[in-house]
Amino acid sequence: MIDLALLRDEPELVRRSQIARGNAPDTVDAAIESDRSRRTALTAFEELRAEQNAFGKLVAKAPKEEKAALVAQAKQLADRVKQAQQDAGAAAEAAASALERIENVIIDGVPAGGEENFVELRRVGDIPTYDFEPRDHLELGELLGAIDMERGAKVSGARFYFLKGIGARLEIALMNLALDKALANGFTPMIVPTLVRPEIMQGTGFLGEHADEVYRLEAQDMYLVGTSEVPLAGYHKDEIVDLDAGALRYAGWSTCYRSEAGSYGKDTRGIIRVHQFNKLEMFVYTTPEAAEAEHDRLVALQEEMLTALGLSYRVIDVAAGDLGSSAARKFDIEAWVPTQGAFRELTSTSNCTTYQARRLDVRYRPEASPDAQGEKVKTANVATLNGTLATTRWIVALLETHQQADGSVMVPEVLRPYLGGLEVLRPLGWVADADTAQDAADEGAE
Repeated sequence: MIDLALLRDEPELVRRSQIARGNAPDTVDAAIESDRSRRTALTAFEELRAEQNAFGKLVAKAPKEEKAALVAQAKQLADRVKQAQQDAGAAAEAAASALERIENVIIDGVPAGGEENFVELRRVGDIPTYDFEPRDHLELGELLGAIDMERGAKVSGARFYFLKGIGARLEIALMNLALDKALANGFTPMIVPTLVRPEIMQGTGFLGEHADEVYRLEAQDMYLVGTSEVPLAGYHKDEIVDLDAGALRYAGWSTCYRSEAGSYGKDTRGIIRVHQFNKLEMFVYTTPEAAEAEHDRLVALQEEMLTALGLSYRVIDVAAGDLGSSAARKFDIEAWVPTQGAFRELTSTSNCTTYQARRLDVRYRPEASPDAQGEKVKTANVATLNGTLATTRWIVALLETHQQADGSVMVPEVLRPYLGGLEVLRPLGWVADADTAQDAADEGAE
């Protein structure tokens, strides 16, 4: 949920955020009123309970001849307390429901509107051109023996696939390159659970309007994660973390699962939009004051990765209506996909401010002010951020960008150490020229 003090003190700010996201502004009025009703009901219950406690002491001290009448009064009071408790509980549930409709308050400067209303911040790299008809990533993957969609569908259904041979090696190389980048920048590597409890999924904000995109195991009441952001956000649930030495930075490597609800007919060819993929996700706990600078830092790391891989890309400031409930600001990086003639998302990084931490009760102790004079410092909610550092979809842009006329693919220099020095990915059965083919035939005859 959002900060209740912000809702009460600056309702217009919250209302503007809701409007920018495309939400009804009266959700703010409903949340304020439900919060007020909750507090009123709770106060009434607590006052009656205090009265009941005081009356109980009076009954205990009363003379024997007065006890019967007092006991009867005590029973009537107990009934009123019970009803007040039920009213307070109902008011709390109603308030929680109303507050759930208030998404994280966006940061100043986030563009209003929906998916198409993003703002392009910059482009990096030249759009690749070819003197041949470029193949798409699936055709290249099949030529290389790297991607098998047909058997993926046979085994698991549509939008599943096998990465095999050089395809499997390429993904592992990407992930290891990203892991080394994370390690060099102070991230702690994590292999995370991919099944989480409902309160963790709920706490990160993934069970709102997009809940149908999340896989649920009903018998176990568990959820499959669509990103390691979820378990990493829950890692410090109900804890007071120590930020005295700086931010806590984690790099979570996991398989991710997404039902892709509502995407019928979209990107059905290849591995752009699939139900299962691997990802290395950066996740940061920091102070609210440092969150925006940390956000820029995560974007810079992503750009370093894509530049090193020789990909052309653009950075966009995602519009408010496309942020998701948790993010106060999100930057996407989209790489050029030649056969689509378009930029497609490869990374996303979000500043969730204190929204997730408030729901998961993750706090820290701010530094005491100089005039605190030894007073115990109250805790405050941390800010959380997340960002992709590598994922399966990157293979799409890599294969298409670095393809050659004969169906081979040049390996970016930065990836070669992770592929045993391999410089070129060759189609299955490939031979360089006629002389090489003859030499191969002669060797086979010997």
